[in-house]
Amino acid sequence: MQRARRGFINYLRIECGLLPATIEAYARDLEHLMLDLQGAAIEDPCAALPEQLIGHVRTMSSERGYNASTISRHLATIKVFFRWLLATGQIDDNPADHLDQPTKWKRLPGVLTPSQVRRLLEAPTPPEEPTKDAPPLWLRDRAILEMMYASGLRASEVGQIGLIDIMEKIGVVRVLGKGDKQRLVPMGQPAQRALEQYLKECRPLLITAERAAERRDKGKLFLSRTGRPIERVRVWQIVKHWAKQADLPKTYPHMLRHSFATHLLAGGADLRIVQELLGHSDITTTQIYTHVDRSSLHKTVRSLHPRG
Repeated sequence: MQRARRGFINYLRIECGLLPATIEAYARDLEHLMLDLQGAAIEDPCAALPEQLIGHVRTMSSERGYNASTISRHLATIKVFFRWLLATGQIDDNPADHLDQPTKWKRLPGVLTPSQVRRLLEAPTPPEEPTKDAPPLWLRDRAILEMMYASGLRASEVGQIGLIDIMEKIGVVRVLGKGDKQRLVPMGQPAQRALEQYLKECRPLLITAERAAERRDKGKLFLSRTGRPIERVRVWQIVKHWAKQADLPKTYPHMLRHSFATHLLAGGADLRIVQELLGHSDITTTQIYTHVDRSSLHKTVRSLHPRG
């Protein structure tokens, strides 16, 4: 079981060249599958039958409560894994061919209102009893939150931004997204101000002479307390922490990206422009945001329809 898993992960890393975060998601989904197979007394994934894979998918919804989008990702992992087993001659028939894809985005993405976003962005403040000589990490956190909302960043993209990716003169950040696709996104003046303050008052304190010699920062923009590039998990923790301080329940990093897109469309932005800013290869992925905020639609009908 683990030998097949290692072989598949090496295939994703070496031959497919996927990003570490994507490989991590595949590995996590595959681990869930193998645990279910072992629970059914199957020690070799090559011996899995269609009905066992179908049963695994059913437990995602009925027992684990996963939504359609998460199940879709799990299914993608299963299909790619068994296609790899087939291509490498480890199986003769693909049991994953019998799996159907659920309707994606059955539930609309969570979105913050503009006032809620404002509360979240203003939440990072100095501690009441600051530790002497400690870096003001609240400045880093505010800059991260401002940029995530201003530029529609994914949590995984935050740690990938380098100092050379910030184009201050034109107010643009270069972002490396899924599939190593680059995109240029405006930052907005509040985000630029927060970033400038972080670079001036916080980041230099995260890089001691010793850390600079070791080049711990790797030229990345946002750093952890130890001077290393910030990780996706830490971005999650930062958003959750300040959302709690702002009394915003059930807030997660991708909600800032959802809000970025929804607020742009509600303000009259063209769908194709939002697609480019988000880095979506397919516009149907962006279209979900047209269903989130109906306020402008109702306002237009009331103002223009003869019986509005």
